[in-house]
Amino acid sequence: MPRVDNDGTSIYYQVHGEGSPIVFVHGSGGHHAAWWQQVVALRDAHTVVTLDLRGFGNSDSDETYDSLNFPGDIVAVLEDADLTDAVLVGQSIGAAAALKAALRVPQRIRGVILAHSLGGIDAPEVTPLVQADRAEAEKLPVIDRLLTKAFRAEQPAKTFLFTQQGTFNTARMQDLRNLATDGPTPADIAASGLSVAFLAGEKDAVISPATVTAAHELVPGSLLEVVPGAPHSMYWEAPEKFNTAVKQLVDALARQKEEVA
Repeated sequence: MPRVDNDGTSIYYQVHGEGSPIVFVHGSGGHHAAWWQQVVALRDAHTVVTLDLRGFGNSDSDETYDSLNFPGDIVAVLEDADLTDAVLVGQSIGAAAALKAALRVPQRIRGVILAHSLGGIDAPEVTPLVQADRAEAEKLPVIDRLLTKAFRAEQPAKTFLFTQQGTFNTARMQDLRNLATDGPTPADIAASGLSVAFLAGEKDAVISPATVTAAHELVPGSLLEVVPGAPHSMYWEAPEKFNTAVKQLVDALARQKEEVA
């Protein structure tokens, strides 16, 4: 599978299938293989690209662990694979990396889907809401924030595999937190012309649908999909719901682009 150099760090990625490209960006505990249930569901109709940010999975680490280098890792993959009209799907904090990457190379991007995240959008109307959600989430054990108790009881093998993903990573959750600083603002996004879609879960214990809806209302032209009953790690626990929502948003972003053209 391909590798690309980004300023001295080797970044690993995979390409599956053919069609309009969808690029998945993992969150703090994931890597390229976290998307196993998305690759097999979407590769017949799309070019599905998965990647490892530096310090995760098969990508090399660097000495700084500065997450502000992550958007450059995504841009390097987009350019090396020569992807255009791509949709970036970022999970949780990975959405912040995806949004910052898209703003660097909007000419290659159809749109960005921010899954269970505001993508680091900086706005006084939503920052207190995010902080309040985080305060509630931090009262829970980490696993309770990510997967429901019912799923863990019914799917112990998938739950075990989920918890093992992070053992392949040298980067840590706190190494990604810097991504959610320094914007962009809703005005930055509007000025870029970039299309943004929010994908939220009704039962997300990390960021509430109300907070996501508030961010959606701040970003002109943005799309919103709130999936009933879905938890924070919907891509893993409820992949059929997640994949259906991604397909719908990818199509909606295409229609939006055609209307603007």
